[in-house]
Amino acid sequence: MRVAPRDDATTERGPRSVVLRVVLAFCALLLFAGFVALGTWQVERRAWKLDLIERVELRVHAPAVDAPRFPAWARVNAADDEYRHVRLVGTFQHDRETLVQATTERGSGFWVLTPLRQADGRSVLVNRGFVPPERRERGSRGAEPVGEVIVTGLLRMSEPSGVFPRKNDPTADRWYARDVSAIAAARGVADVAPYFVDAGAAPAVAPNAGAEPAWPVAGLTVIAFHNSHLVYAVTWYGLALMVAFAAGYAVREERRAARQRAQRRPGENASSARGDDTDAANHS
Repeated sequence: MRVAPRDDATTERGPRSVVLRVVLAFCALLLFAGFVALGTWQVERRAWKLDLIERVELRVHAPAVDAPRFPAWARVNAADDEYRHVRLVGTFQHDRETLVQATTERGSGFWVLTPLRQADGRSVLVNRGFVPPERRERGSRGAEPVGEVIVTGLLRMSEPSGVFPRKNDPTADRWYARDVSAIAAARGVADVAPYFVDAGAAPAVAPNAGAEPAWPVAGLTVIAFHNSHLVYAVTWYGLALMVAFAAGYAVREERRAARQRAQRRPGENASSARGDDTDAANHS
């Protein structure tokens, strides 16, 4: 009796078990729901970010108001106060200034952060502006404001101390982030506000030929918000659609395979019956 060779190309897989189909369906549903949830979250974040940008624009261009005073410091937060246009009155403590490395439209250099001591004895760090490396020494910048001054600028929240290798090093007096509490502790400034103020640009005056710019250069605050939430939302929703299409394709293929097996089954039974009859005749 000769056995016909098996054609692997035409061999069909058996039906998947019920347990496997349930597991696959659950995984697909979980992925689909997760991707849709992430996409919806990004849509909500985008709406929040656009609202924040609008509120910040209003704050920046609003008339200056008095900066928060103690004990209102505890209520100052980024959502309600950052980039608020504020006004301060006090005396600069130039001997306690701190240089924080900075990269600006004028190149690389330093922010000059100087404590401003107010009438109640408490202080606010003021970012007086940018200086290039050759102007880091106080004597190279020209006259410093003395006595009581009025400063207007934008309220900023304290920054984290940075990450390695650009992490603040108070011992070596190397500063990469405007961490208010760390700077105040290193300079011995007590009762300091939990925020700092970016001083605004001085009023424009007619330029004099050959005149040196006033150092530090203030008014260089960059107001920019990373807003890629729409791209992220489209990505997550796209992945959800891919899962849905893949699940639909798998279901269609499973049904097609089931139909093909059902169509071939009567023919297979008939062939089996004829084979039995032939075997019986041969034995007889």
